[in-house]
Amino acid sequence: MFFLCIFTAMAIAIILIFILGYTAIAFEHTIRLNKAATALVTGVLCWTVYIVATENKEMVTEQLSHHLGEMSQILFFLMGAMTIVELIDAHDGFEIVTKRITTTKKRKLIWIIALLSFFFSAVLDNLTTTIVMISLVRKLVANKYDRWKLAGLIIIAANAGGAWSPIGDVTTTMLWIGNQITAANVIVKLILPSLACLLVPLLLLRTSFKGHITKPDQDFETNSLTPRDAKQRNIVFATGIMVLLFVPVFKSVTHLPPFMGMLIGLGLMWVVTEIIHSEKDEQDRKAYTVAYALRKIDTPSILFFLGILLAISALESIGQLTKVATWMDKALREPYAIVMSIGIFSSIVDNVPLVAASQGMYDLTTYPTDHYFWEFLAYCTGTGGSILIIGSAAGVAAMGLEKIDFIWYLKKIGWLALVGYFAGAIVYILLNQLPG
Repeated sequence: MFFLCIFTAMAIAIILIFILGYTAIAFEHTIRLNKAATALVTGVLCWTVYIVATENKEMVTEQLSHHLGEMSQILFFLMGAMTIVELIDAHDGFEIVTKRITTTKKRKLIWIIALLSFFFSAVLDNLTTTIVMISLVRKLVANKYDRWKLAGLIIIAANAGGAWSPIGDVTTTMLWIGNQITAANVIVKLILPSLACLLVPLLLLRTSFKGHITKPDQDFETNSLTPRDAKQRNIVFATGIMVLLFVPVFKSVTHLPPFMGMLIGLGLMWVVTEIIHSEKDEQDRKAYTVAYALRKIDTPSILFFLGILLAISALESIGQLTKVATWMDKALREPYAIVMSIGIFSSIVDNVPLVAASQGMYDLTTYPTDHYFWEFLAYCTGTGGSILIIGSAAGVAAMGLEKIDFIWYLKKIGWLALVGYFAGAIVYILLNQLPG
């Protein structure tokens, strides 16, 4: 009884720390406290309370090591993707794409950006797509709030695009690896709901996104590249895109985690850039090196992501996420309602442990492979994270790259993502009810 009371007090303390930390992150600009610092303190405090209140210290340490192994995959993936994008940007590689987007009409631009993000995400993944597309938008749009709106749309589009592809979102990949879904079936069943999840917010945003964009001032050096510089730019751009496309292929062939493909891709990019700039002196080649790109990536956003994942993994380790899922199973009963609730909850808590908890709660005898429960779970957890900017890896990356305010996103984009989320869910349910 005594130990039960201690465990209950510990769980309450960790939940309170998480809520306070989450609130501080939400009001970052009001309290003037960097979100990365808050996230790190929150994550470490959660684990500190856990280990202090537990007699079996080795068990807690083993749990932390296990979670850190999973977290490091995401962090290294993020670091590698950011570095590759920075390398392409340093060589003005995005000019190849931006020069072909000549429209200044906002309504036309959002269609181009949204559809590119949606389909790129299915091939790359939602995180890499967000990094690439936001880097592209920076080259096209000068106004900060216009960029923020487009970044919000990119988050919705990338998460929607990732949900229907087995390699587009980490949660869909988890279900694919766990044999809950098959690749061909999830594509067929989820592409239309995912498209609805994008199109509804896109049409709503189109009504208020009027006029023409203002492009950033162009660098004259970019517009007057020598043939040699243009060739180097094309090589780096082509290599970077091929490396990003290579990551899911590498995973499928080797069955190694995606971050391994990203790291070997970064290594290949490193070799290529060293070779093409080998004749330049140290000072001239400095801005084109991987070492320089690593210094330019947004390290605070990576640390923020680490802190959030630490806090969430602590909640998972003490069994609170499983308890929530079990309670939902008893209270809601209807599988559609359960999955939709999990999807909305994933906007607050990372979707990875939620899907992992769901996989642990329901085995393949309860819901066999390609059962609608798993398909709908892939959709809801993949797209539900768009409702809040810290609800998905894509949102966290966008927040770090563009310094998007949490409250601004909630007011301007969050409701659009919520409407799109329900629109796609309704489409899936209606399609699933069709005979055959």
